[in-house]
Amino acid sequence: MVLVDSSVWIESLRRTGRLEVKVALEALLDAYEAQLCPPIRLEVLGGARKEDRRRLGHYFSVIPYRNCNQDDWERAIALAWKLRDSGLSVPWLDVLIASIALHDGIRLFTIDAHFEKMASITGLMLYRPGYGGMFQPEEV
Repeated sequence: MVLVDSSVWIESLRRTGRLEVKVALEALLDAYEAQLCPPIRLEVLGGARKEDRRRLGHYFSVIPYRNCNQDDWERAIALAWKLRDSGLSVPWLDVLIASIALHDGIRLFTIDAHFEKMASITGLMLYRPGYGGMFQPEEV
């Protein structure tokens, strides 16, 4: 499973969005490897254009959904403290998303530079699409 960040969804929706991002997302969807969580759903659907909402609603209704619980919020607080103590301040929803991926031991597909910085501090695993955007199974 790969948690797909809102930055990827938003880039894919842009008419002039980066082709390699669009192709990689499509490969994850085709392989049934894309996963969603509440903060990503909020960021994408909350800012979606009217003409994109129906299509996104369809995608989001069939993609595996990882809900948040109280423990996720507590882990996110601990992660926020760790990041701040390391001199890194990032948006709170990004901290929650990273903490979910870290806890679940899954990769995060993102084009947001905040996560690159978090990965160097936390060991967050980032998804790197293969040649032509193809889905790459987790490295052993």
